[in-house]
Amino acid sequence: MGNSGVRRVALASSAGNAVELYDFLLYGTASALVFDKLFFPSFDPWVGTLLSFATFGAGFLARPLGGVVIGHFGDRLGRRSMLVLTLTATGVATALIGLLPTYESIGVAAPVLLVLLRVVQGFFLGGEQGGATLMAVEHAPPGRTAWYGSWTFLGSPLGLLLANGVLAASTAVSGDGFLTWGWRVPFLFSLVLVGVGLYVRLSVEESPQFRAAKSERGAVRMPVVEVLRDSWGRVLLGAGVNLGFNMFIFVIATFVVSYGTKQLGLPRSTLLNAGLIGAAAQAVAILVFARLSDRVGRLPVMLGGAVFLGVFAFPLFWLLETRSPTLVVVALVIGFSGSAAVFGPMPAYYAELFGTRVRYSGVSLSYQLGAVLGGGLSPLIAVWLLELTPTRSSWPVSVYLVLGAVVSALSLLAIGETLRRAPEGAPNASAG
Repeated sequence: MGNSGVRRVALASSAGNAVELYDFLLYGTASALVFDKLFFPSFDPWVGTLLSFATFGAGFLARPLGGVVIGHFGDRLGRRSMLVLTLTATGVATALIGLLPTYESIGVAAPVLLVLLRVVQGFFLGGEQGGATLMAVEHAPPGRTAWYGSWTFLGSPLGLLLANGVLAASTAVSGDGFLTWGWRVPFLFSLVLVGVGLYVRLSVEESPQFRAAKSERGAVRMPVVEVLRDSWGRVLLGAGVNLGFNMFIFVIATFVVSYGTKQLGLPRSTLLNAGLIGAAAQAVAILVFARLSDRVGRLPVMLGGAVFLGVFAFPLFWLLETRSPTLVVVALVIGFSGSAAVFGPMPAYYAELFGTRVRYSGVSLSYQLGAVLGGGLSPLIAVWLLELTPTRSSWPVSVYLVLGAVVSALSLLAIGETLRRAPEGAPNASAG
């Protein structure tokens, strides 16, 4: 496949993943701003926030299961068909959230339905990310796997840009009606994005590495069993790498919005706009760090990123607590950009941990375990840690982020470099 074909596949993966992450991250921002008031209104505001973030975490709990189930069929039937399924199902679940009656209308059934739809979101996203990254990585030429693979993870900042942008626009348009109808518009808008994502995703071919592996040796009957039997150490260490990153990124993308509005008294628009600028900076940084990892290796780039996650854990909150809009932007730009040193090389890094015939299952399980243990719990734990001190001081949250960074760094050191010692069938292996 020529460079134009590879670029088309990478763009399709990025577009589809952006739509899925729009759905997933929109829920996180809404958890900080809306759901505590509409679905948990009878509780103290901070308790309502805790419950709201608990429903946010419910989606993460379903992600490893989705990774196993969708990964199983992705390794047996192909990457492309599973990605069409995950995109459609996640978008429909998101739109249904926008149609939900609130607690005032149907009582406790409202938060129950909210949690169920969140679990559906998480299940299908768990199968989306592994497949989307593999489509880009397995089409990429040798020496540029991280570069093209990183285009997929541009979907994360682009999804956040879309989510915060549409939410900010809806806030401005609906005004006083935001809690009545304005918050629903971004969720319903998901159907439009799904249509665009499907159009792009259906235009690409199946992964050539998958077709070759299946043609030569057939599909593995139980891919996840083979992964856990032969590569369980890589699964756990890979999860550790993602754990610290997810803790950090969901604290700054989700918890900071709640902390800034409720504790620091900052305007909602200030935090949403700062998040938009930070996400844009992360998109650029993802490409830079991914290309650097193709040149110098995954380990030095990602390990540097893990160190950053720990070093910046305290300055992040010091900058926020100035309440200066300019320094709030600076905090989020630095946080999002620095974390990209871990995030940018990830698609190639995870693909290099597993052979082709079980790669969808291996990547999905390892990545999603780290996501649920890190990102799924981090906003909830951060709110709980904030409540531990009488003045709601941020230092326990910073310590928590430092511990996550240590886990990521140690996991990276235990695995070592993957660029030139990938397993059989991996993008940089001789059999690739």
